[in-house]
Amino acid sequence: MAESHTAAADTVDSADIVARLKLRMIDHCLPLWSSEGWDDTTGGFIERLDSDGRADASSPRRVLVQARQIYCYAKAAQMGWYPEGRAIALKGLDHLLARAKAPDGKPGFVHLLASDGSVLDPLRDSYDHAFVLLALSTVYGLDRDAQIRGEIDALCHYIGTALRSPHGGVHEGLPPKMPRRQNPQMHLFEAMIAAFDATHDNAFQNRAGEFFALFLASLYDKQRQVLGEYFEEDWSKIEPVSIEPGHQAEWAWLLKGFERITGCPTGRYRGELLASALRYRDEATGCLIDEGDANGNIRRHTRRLWPQTEIAKAWIAQAEAGEAGAADEARAALVRLERQYLNHPVRGGWYDQFDRDGNSLVATIPASSFYHVLCAVTEAEQVIG
Repeated sequence: MAESHTAAADTVDSADIVARLKLRMIDHCLPLWSSEGWDDTTGGFIERLDSDGRADASSPRRVLVQARQIYCYAKAAQMGWYPEGRAIALKGLDHLLARAKAPDGKPGFVHLLASDGSVLDPLRDSYDHAFVLLALSTVYGLDRDAQIRGEIDALCHYIGTALRSPHGGVHEGLPPKMPRRQNPQMHLFEAMIAAFDATHDNAFQNRAGEFFALFLASLYDKQRQVLGEYFEEDWSKIEPVSIEPGHQAEWAWLLKGFERITGCPTGRYRGELLASALRYRDEATGCLIDEGDANGNIRRHTRRLWPQTEIAKAWIAQAEAGEAGAADEARAALVRLERQYLNHPVRGGWYDQFDRDGNSLVATIPASSFYHVLCAVTEAEQVIG
C-alpha cells in the first residue's frame, strides 16, 4: 500500500486529534491486542498480527514485547481509559514471571520464548530488562502490591550488579557484546523515572541521575549537538556516527521527565535534540526518516512508525515547559501519525514502515509498536488534551 500526504494537511482537523486518538485506543487498539493479540492456549501476548488482523500464534515471542504490552494495559487502566486493563496487565505479568524469569536457574530474564512458552534464547539483554522494569513499575503504580515491589527491587539489584559496566551504564547484556548502544541506556533511564513515579523512592531518582550523567559525559556530542547510536567499550564514538532522529526526540521527552522528578534543568539539551531531530525529515510527508549522519544528511529514507510518536512526545515535552507553538506542533505530528500510520484496514492496527515512495515495507502488524503509540496518546492527553 502506498500512503499519500500533503504537508499542508498536517494542521487540518488537528483541534480534536487527541480525543480521536484516545477513542482509537479505547475502542479499537486495546480490545484488539487483548483478544486477538493474546494467546488463550499457552498464555502470553502475540508478537504480531497478519495484514488481516489474525494472530501469528506460532511466531517466537520477545520478552520486551511481553513487557511492553503489560505496560500498555497497566497504563490504560491507570489513565482510567480501560478498567479491564488492570486484569490483563496482571495476567501478562504472571505469564512473564512464570516463563521468562530465571527458567534456567540463572538470575535475570531470558530474551526469547517459543510460542509454547519454552526458552529459545537465554541471553540476558539489557534492553529487555529496561522494559520489564517499566512494566513492573507501571503495574505497581496501580495497587502498590508488595510482591511486585519486591520484583522491582530484585530486578534493579540485578541490573546494578550483573549488568553494570565498569565504564558506566550497563553492558548490552550477558554475555556482553559489541558495539555498545545508547538505546538500552535510554530505556533504563525511562524505567528508572517510571520506578520513581511509582514508588517515590529516591533510590530510583539517583539511578536515573546516573544515566543522565552518562548522557552528558558520553552519549551526547555537545559540539555537534547530536546523540550517537554506537560506541566502543569505553564509550568512545564509532565513526562515522549514526544518528536516529527518533532517538533524538525520545531523549528530549525523557529529559523533561527527569527535570520533573529532580528539578534539574534540561531545557538546553531538549531544545538542541529537538532541533537535531527536525533536520532529518522527509520533505514530502514531514515525517522523520530512520537514519542520518552527524552532518544532517539522510542515510536511510525509510520511515518507521515509532519516530513519529517520539517527535510528537518531544513537542509535548516542550509544550509542558511552556514553549510557544509547541502544542500545535505536537498536534500536527499526531495528525501525521494518524493519517499515515494508523489508517490501517484492521481497526486497532498500524503500518510499521514506509519506503521513500510511500510503499508499506512490513506486511504484518507488530505488537511492539503499541507501546510507542499508546505512550504518545497518554502524554498528549495529560499535557495538551
